[in-house]
Amino acid sequence: MKFKKWISGTAASLLIATSLFGATPLAQADEVQKRTIAEESIYDLLVDRFFNGAGENDYDTNTKDPAKFAGGDFRGLQDKITFIGDMGFSIISIGTIFDTDKYDGSMPTSYTALEEHFGTAEEFQSVVEAYRAKKMSIMIDFPLSNVSPNHEWAKDPAKQSWITSSNDGQVQWDLANEEVQAALIEAASDFVTTYDIGGVRLTNLDGANTEFVNTMIEALKDTKESLYVISNEESDANFDATFSQETADIYRNIFKNVDMDSAKLMEPFSGEKPMQIMVDTLSTHRFTFDSANENMFPPTRLKMAMGTLFMLPGVPVVQYGTEIAMNGDKAPDTHQFYNFKIDEELIDYIENLQTLRNKSATLRNGEFELITNDNGLLVFTRTSDEEKWVIMVNNTSKTKRVDLTPEQLGDKKALNGILNEEKVRLNEKDVYPIILDREMVEIYQVKDDEGLNIPYMVALGLVYVLFIGFVIVIIKRGKKRRQEQDTAQ
Repeated sequence: MKFKKWISGTAASLLIATSLFGATPLAQADEVQKRTIAEESIYDLLVDRFFNGAGENDYDTNTKDPAKFAGGDFRGLQDKITFIGDMGFSIISIGTIFDTDKYDGSMPTSYTALEEHFGTAEEFQSVVEAYRAKKMSIMIDFPLSNVSPNHEWAKDPAKQSWITSSNDGQVQWDLANEEVQAALIEAASDFVTTYDIGGVRLTNLDGANTEFVNTMIEALKDTKESLYVISNEESDANFDATFSQETADIYRNIFKNVDMDSAKLMEPFSGEKPMQIMVDTLSTHRFTFDSANENMFPPTRLKMAMGTLFMLPGVPVVQYGTEIAMNGDKAPDTHQFYNFKIDEELIDYIENLQTLRNKSATLRNGEFELITNDNGLLVFTRTSDEEKWVIMVNNTSKTKRVDLTPEQLGDKKALNGILNEEKVRLNEKDVYPIILDREMVEIYQVKDDEGLNIPYMVALGLVYVLFIGFVIVIIKRGKKRRQEQDTAQ
């Protein structure tokens, strides 16, 4: 079974490599510095729920009580750097990591000290450096309000005027108070300076006016020009990427079943800033929960959603566990400890999608043109001066066909299907007929029609040679084992 998976993975990798033969090369180091957030993809996780790499910080942990700390830590993030990197994410958002009364960081007690369950400052710095060495950056959450009553500021008698209210067991700062504003800006800026992280997500913005938030964003970027600053809330502030809960709901509702109204799919792309696009958030029920309630098969639904999100304009954001179809209605059930012993089919699918996206600047920021959008049937192109791609999403209950014309693609072209290995050429009716089975996504690279794809044929031949070689080895081992058994008898 493992060999079968290896063969299919090898074939897919070789196909991708040969399909991208001659395409735009990967960005060099100086080009990476000029990237915008629209070219990134974000993996959103909770440190405590990911991987336990160090036992010495596991005091008062209980993996059987979902409300308790489970043991995930900074060393665990470093141990799993290859796992995350192989999926192709460029930004790892790890939530709030300050001292906290609660595992998910929602009850911080400091803006300086790190949570001891997660590890030491030195271990965190090691994580930041390790990910940076692999061309990935770490993003942390910085909550502007809604902290624990045990927060060091809340316990300071001199700062009692900073507190405006206390609801749901959390303390709310007076974000209109200039002293509070200055203290928050200083704390966040000091953290960025100390640890050289790649991004900050400002959370709990309620009560913060746009002018203050913009001042904070400017201060953070003055500290580090390349820093990304975003939020998980709607705001008119000058964030690098926008967020809309309605957008997340649109994608969740379109892909949780087939034949859904997809008319609103394009709404997120009307703004000047790139939109964060996702089907899950860590504060809501899981997409798997929604699709299962529709009596649909969640892994297939997730393939449809991921195959679309990674190809559309915007910033793909994937919550940890989405790639293993993690289920749950609400926290803490939606914050399960990560299961690394699960089937990796969906993980491999995401890896293939991101391999394409990361190797092609056109798929990240090329011109977008919508061709078809009809109740789950979606066809669009991503184009640049260097290359052109056609993406077909058949999120319907029937096989679909769409005819593209030479006016749309050009004369004497061929469409090389990447995920399902299909090739489309101009037919006798002078159209390019693309046909896709139900609940499938295909990504076509538009190339000049030069007949047989020699690199691909060579690569495919190599896969078969490897397979035949493996079979021969197994047969010989079997014969040798039988001979040994006969001799022993």
